[in-house]
Amino acid sequence: MSPTAPTSPPAAPTWDDPTRQQAFERWLAALAGVQGLRPGSLRIASADASFRRYLRIDTAGGGSRIIMDAPPAHENCAPFVRVAQLMQDAGLNAPRVLAWDEAQGFMLLTDLGARTMMEAIDRERPEANRPLYEQAVGVLLRWQQASRPDVLPPYDAALLQRELQLFPDWYLARHRGVAVEGALRETLTKTFDLIVARNLAAPMVYVHRDFMPRNLMVSEATPEPPPGRPKAVSAPSGGSTAGAAGSVRAPCLGVLDFQDAVHGPITYDIASLMRDAFLSWDEEFVLDITIRYWERARKLGLMDFEDWHSDFGSFWRAVEWMGLQRHLKVAGIFARLTLRDGKPKYLADAPRFIAYIRHTAARYRELAPLLRLIDQVEGTAAESGWAFGRM
Repeated sequence: MSPTAPTSPPAAPTWDDPTRQQAFERWLAALAGVQGLRPGSLRIASADASFRRYLRIDTAGGGSRIIMDAPPAHENCAPFVRVAQLMQDAGLNAPRVLAWDEAQGFMLLTDLGARTMMEAIDRERPEANRPLYEQAVGVLLRWQQASRPDVLPPYDAALLQRELQLFPDWYLARHRGVAVEGALRETLTKTFDLIVARNLAAPMVYVHRDFMPRNLMVSEATPEPPPGRPKAVSAPSGGSTAGAAGSVRAPCLGVLDFQDAVHGPITYDIASLMRDAFLSWDEEFVLDITIRYWERARKLGLMDFEDWHSDFGSFWRAVEWMGLQRHLKVAGIFARLTLRDGKPKYLADAPRFIAYIRHTAARYRELAPLLRLIDQVEGTAAESGWAFGRM
């Protein structure tokens, strides 16, 4: 998941490994003069659900930079570098890599600002957030338009199944103490096979894989262009951000946490945006933004599949099935973050995902066995014919 801004004043970073600290200090000292950095200003910028962390440092010119600290024993930064370049080539506002010590896992990046879209959202007034969500849709469409096969790893059946397996392995067995065997295992296997088949039928595009407000940065400033490239010109108020030659209008949304990007179902990122891991909207607002996405996507030729171009309902059903895969996966990830990694704050959001799963499973006859299973595990329905043991 994405980094989150600290609620207390930024603190200087601490190090568990003195050897790594010394290596970092040598790396930073060598860069400081070349990049115009002020080492004394170094402070924590955000934490991450992975082993990565982010630091902020000021420059002599009055700006700031971000440093990624990603221990190579746990994190591979190569995908981050590759996807960042793909996004910049597509015209997105993604961090630019200024320096990278691949062997030690230190990276200097341009700073997209300290305010996430999540922090800018008015939770009490959904309609007030429409401009932000329309900008996010514009960013997503630009990313999808840039898609090419055989560039990013495929979001194939094997990967979708591995992600789904996180739900029985971590949420059911480890968190809920349910023995995943017998009829329960059979039900999950059949349901997972159906979910994967439905999702792989969709057109394939570039997929961010965690496209949500916590990973989108709001900035009033014009993003820094790469060397030799002119600055982007903002579209006029009310202008579209969807065209290949267009530009996201100010405030410009920056994109983070994209290192796990793949080539997969076009339904994934819009499902991620509107069925958020940390924020729930009424279905009326979710439908409103999804319809706006669909309208723009079909004008760009991205909905030329079966009857999606003419029937929003058909596309919406595909989005729901894709969202179901994501929600099952993330419930498992949040349980793992709590039980394995000692980060209990994530599991506190599990009820949101269970609600998403129940909401979708209740709509489709083929998912009735999954709904009964979830209801018995969560104690949200009267007893059914299910019988399975606790561990």
